[in-house]
Formats: sequence, structure tokens, C-alpha cells
Amino acid sequence: MTLTAMRNRLLRVLLVLLCAAMPPAISATDATLSIAAASDLQFALKQVVRDFEAQEPGARVHLVFGSSGKLSTQIRQGAPFDLFFSADLSYAQALVDQGLTVGGVHPYATGRLVLWSARENVSTLTLADLGAERYARIAIANPRHAPYGQRAAEAIRASGVWEAIQDRLVYGENVSQTAQFVRSGNAQVGIVALSLVLDPALEDIGSHALIPQTLHQPLEQGHVLLRRAASKPVAQRFLRHLEGPAARAILAAYGFEIQGRQEDAER
Repeated sequence: MTLTAMRNRLLRVLLVLLCAAMPPAISATDATLSIAAASDLQFALKQVVRDFEAQEPGARVHLVFGSSGKLSTQIRQGAPFDLFFSADLSYAQALVDQGLTVGGVHPYATGRLVLWSARENVSTLTLADLGAERYARIAIANPRHAPYGQRAAEAIRASGVWEAIQDRLVYGENVSQTAQFVRSGNAQVGIVALSLVLDPALEDIGSHALIPQTLHQPLEQGHVLLRRAASKPVAQRFLRHLEGPAARAILAAYGFEIQGRQEDAER
């Protein structure tokens, strides 16, 4: 064997040993997370994700927002999501019952409803005041598949003005679109998520009034890990990040009442 052949053989052996010593590469798929989330998280979850990606080099999180009902239907039909954040525990629990998740539902916060207008001062209004004829268009999310719409309808009925205003209601596909109706002027007032009107882009627009939680069932939020993400470490790391103080502080800043740390709802 020539010196050159011996040198080449030695290099090949060293290359094999070097490759064997290296940790297995993490594929782009393993580092990518796809999350379906209720629209009330439109702003808060984006900030949580930015912080997570900054701490997890290489991790990429894709967010899809919509109504909890429609997103859960897409998941049942095979939509490729890893995590589902629902604005109502029942939609997430239905996926658990159908065997589409790993483990059960994990509650993390409670949302709040507000009466909001982009152009009028509604800070002292109650839902009963919406019976006035001057409010010709009132926006709520569609109660058929949006938890915020379901709770808005409950609150309107409890306030005794459903019959008076039902013909003046305009429905958004989700609570985010409902807020857009109000912001654009297509509706004078709307019943939307506190988490949306507290976003820096909206908090200086118009005014809002908290709707008492005694008028509707609570907006308990919960997330589930979907079966396709059972072997994705990045999903578990994101959920641990969500439970950390930084993420919880972000959610609280957007008006969510954190599980285990809820204050008096009517303070």
C-alpha cells in the first residue's frame, strides 16, 4: 500500500469516528412548532412567542388564530397543528375525548369581556344602555363557534336587552374580527376581549368598560398537546416557557386572569 493510500484510508477512519461522536442533528421539522390559538391571544401570544424564539435559537413557531370552534373542527379534520389554545375549555376537552391529544386539558387563564368603542366614550356604559336606539350596529363574535360571542350573548340576555338589540347585532367570525368591525366604524360599539383592547396599538383608541363576569359563564382558557407533537421536545419546552414568570406576566398585562392568581373580578 502506498503512502498516499494509507493517508487516505486514515482520513476516512478519522471522518467516521468524528461523525459517530457528533450528536444527531435536529431537523427543521423537529424545531418547528405550529400552534392554533383563539383570537383573544392575537397580541399576547405573539409576544410570548418572540421571547421563546429569542431563548431557543433555531426554534420557529407558526401561529394561526381563529375562533376556538372553527380551529377545533380543523384539527378533527386533520389540520397539522401541534398545540391548540382554546378560549373555552369545552372545545379542547372534546379533542381529548376523541383521542386526538396527549394528556388532558391544561387551564392557564381566564379571559374578560369588555364593551368597547373606537369613537365614543363608553367607559361608564352598561350593556343595558345598548337598548338606546342611537346604537344602530353592535358587534359581537359569532356565538355558533366563538366563545367570546357565546358569552356576549349570555351577558346581553342577562342584562335584559336581547330582544331590543338582536336585530342590530353584527357578527364577526371571531373576536379579533369583531374588534376590527368596531375599529373601522362598521359598528359603533362591540363586545370584545379585554386582551385585544389592551394592545398598545389599540389601548389609546376609544374607551372600554369591563362587563361583570356575573352576567356570563367564565371564559376559562386551556391548551392541549396534540398527538402529532408527542415526540417533539420543542413543544414541551414551549409549554414550560408558558408556565414561566415572564410569559405569565405578559398574559396578565393583556388582561388575562392567570390560573391560581385571579384577583377579585369586580375590583
